Amino acid sequence: MSTKISNRRRVLNYLASGKTLTSQQAATKFGVKNFRAMISDIREQVEAFGNWEVNTFTNGNGVTVYSMTDTHSGKRSYAFRTDGSRYLINA
Repeated sequence: MSTKISNRRRVLNYLASGKTLTSQQAATKFGVKNFRAMISDIREQVEAFGNWEVNTFTNGNGVTVYSMTDTHSGKRSYAFRTDGSRYLINA
């Protein structure tokens, strides 16, 4: 059985891997139509516990670029698979 991953989870996984993303790239890669709204939802989710921070900056062409920074200072005991499910890494 194949599990369909939502566009939101795909964008979250992409940003959590250390990559940056613009609205145009999100539309092309993931089919996202309202990227600013999605980033707002993602920011609310990941910053709730203080482990991640969503960063926004403007590149030289005036395009807004988004990234995520891991602000957790210790080792994590879990990680996420590409389908969004969580698994234990330190037992």
